[in-house]
Amino acid sequence: MTPTNPLRVALAGLGTVGGGVIRLLDANRDLIERRAGRAIEIVAVSARDRAKDRGVDIGRFAWEDDTARLAQRDDADVVVELVGGSDGPALALARATLASGKSLVTANKAMMAHHGLELAEAAESAGAALKFEAAVAGGVPVVKGLRDGAAANRIDHVYGILNGTCNFILTKMEAEGRDFADVLAEAQALGFAEADPSFDIDGVDAAHKLSILASIAFGVRPAFDEVATGGIRHILAADIAEAAALGYRVRLVSVAEAGPHGLFQRVHPYLVPIDHPLAHVSGALNAVVAEGNFVGRLLFQGAGAGDGPTASAVVADLIDIARGEFGPPYAMPAASLSAMPAADSGDRRGRAYLRFMVADRVGVLAEIAAAMRDAGVSIESLMQRGAAADGSVLVAIVTHEGPERAVAHALDKLRGSPSLAGEPLWMHILGQ
Repeated sequence: MTPTNPLRVALAGLGTVGGGVIRLLDANRDLIERRAGRAIEIVAVSARDRAKDRGVDIGRFAWEDDTARLAQRDDADVVVELVGGSDGPALALARATLASGKSLVTANKAMMAHHGLELAEAAESAGAALKFEAAVAGGVPVVKGLRDGAAANRIDHVYGILNGTCNFILTKMEAEGRDFADVLAEAQALGFAEADPSFDIDGVDAAHKLSILASIAFGVRPAFDEVATGGIRHILAADIAEAAALGYRVRLVSVAEAGPHGLFQRVHPYLVPIDHPLAHVSGALNAVVAEGNFVGRLLFQGAGAGDGPTASAVVADLIDIARGEFGPPYAMPAASLSAMPAADSGDRRGRAYLRFMVADRVGVLAEIAAAMRDAGVSIESLMQRGAAADGSVLVAIVTHEGPERAVAHALDKLRGSPSLAGEPLWMHILGQ
């Protein structure tokens, strides 16, 4: 192998992932150099607190108090952004890096979901690389798999489990019969959930990732604002038990489809058939399924977060850059990405699980059935369980296949009814 100059890296952010990147480059240095064809060396770092003990030696690297100055360093070829946040210092650093002609590697899904098109255009204009494998599903190489491995295929569907926190909570509820709040507290204690878990449990984190995958899979501009987003905070242990009795498991599923009626993107709780691959994704794992017109069904699965898996994705991107692989960030030039209109979810057909907490009195079931009938929703099965401690009764309905607009209409008819104790829960049923 002919010796070449090392790839020189400036690293912004020394949290869990940043420390993992340093440890990985140290541990696998010889292997990485052989695979990249050249050494990969960190030359400068920046973070909030220089004195903090991170378990790695950062004294060997130049230090910048101002993260933005990393983009101006003459001794850096690539900037790795691990600061986080859709705007602020992370976006300023990304813009400055690409404007200076340097390549950028980021794990920042929020920034890519909101500003990915702008950054892709800047990278292509500068002849620089923009890599973001670590922004989606941690160490699972789904971005590269769709962008490169499945590049010859038309992909019409991509869906999966994109948030490990939600999957940990749901599978823990499933295994132990515990309610959401109890398991969330445990997830926070174990470090699987943030002190403020809203981005995870309300589906926003998964929506960021889905918009990135949809762009790569379908050749469309990222459209995070058009992702219909729902979360898991209102799911009861009783819902998971009902799903199991019906032959399903509950998962927060991200779904994107492109077709003649536009681009459909949704993050929402689904009932997943027990024999579907996603039903067996447990704990904090992520999984993505893509359907290619020639390759068929592809399944990507693995650890979606953590210092090791995410650092692995970051360094894999650095290896690509060291090899000179500078292809379009979204699998085709940014100018070729189409602005596909959002599809109307009301036209989609499917089955649904509907759960109501109702007053224990005569006529409640008739009221619910009448609302379904008047909206054109056909009921496949109805289950009623005994009264809870507050006197309310759980009623669960599974519908026949029909338009989603009809289900929404039925729920609108019931909204505000004195017979209902709280808002109904609507979970979609995933087809095979």
